[in-house]
Amino acid sequence: MKLSTIRFSPAQCWALAVLVAGMPLAHAADAATTFAHGGQVAVTSLDVEADVQGRLPTEVRKQALSSKQTVGQIAENLYVRRTLGEQAAAQELDKDPKVAAALRVARDKVLSDELMNRAVQKSELSADALLKQARTVYTAKPERFQAPEQVQARHILIAGTTPEAKAQAEAILAQLKGGADFAKLAQEHSADKGSAARGGDLGLFAKGRMVPEFEAAAFALQKKGDLSSVVQTQFGYHVIQLEEKRPAGLRPFDEVKDELVREVRAGAADEARMALVRKAQEKIVVDSQAVEAFAASQSPAAQAAEPSVKR
Repeated sequence: MKLSTIRFSPAQCWALAVLVAGMPLAHAADAATTFAHGGQVAVTSLDVEADVQGRLPTEVRKQALSSKQTVGQIAENLYVRRTLGEQAAAQELDKDPKVAAALRVARDKVLSDELMNRAVQKSELSADALLKQARTVYTAKPERFQAPEQVQARHILIAGTTPEAKAQAEAILAQLKGGADFAKLAQEHSADKGSAARGGDLGLFAKGRMVPEFEAAAFALQKKGDLSSVVQTQFGYHVIQLEEKRPAGLRPFDEVKDELVREVRAGAADEARMALVRKAQEKIVVDSQAVEAFAASQSPAAQAAEPSVKR
């Protein structure tokens, strides 16, 4: 999706337009930079930021807001929607029960989301507290962090299973045994371009991740720097070098620390939201009979049974 060609659904833009349609122009000018205006309608930087925050995933918001073309397009779209919203309000469309209900739902969502966001901000833990709780989780549930035996290896792949491919792989192995740099040869010759860019490094992997012939050869190596013989697989001929061998056991805390910190932070945020939800639910009374009757009236059978309107 190109951010510069974003379009809004009528429901999204109508709700946003009516929510802010009553804001005086002077207040908008004081609060933020005006991006578009005409008649009694203006769109500001605050409007654009609110739209982006409410509609786009977190990871692309900065990209959208840093693009002149995207910001301009969003401002133009909001201006059109706000103008139409003003016309609709002048025709008292907001008095229509269904439209009024849609506006209430949109308002409630904006406000409740902001209330939850502020509760999450208040619940944020310090770096020390996050680390302490992460270590508590690590200590309390060590079974979560057990890892199988793993190896870290480099490889050079010569594609194909022809005699010429095998001869090339054997020549590379001879160079390595003579002291050639594995990473350099991988970058120059390996058909696996992804790992070649990393000097042939495949990272850590456990059994079951690689094809059987490759796996057997990699796990048979014992010490850092050990080289395999030429190994044939369905992909061609490989030369493998061991970087590290890890026995099965508990993953070090430093290895899982960042993952656990994110988990603790997310848990605290979820609890802050749920505390608000539980509080809001304390006085709820659901009319089950009314819900059941409404759902039944919306069923295909009930709709089909309604008499058609003659024109």
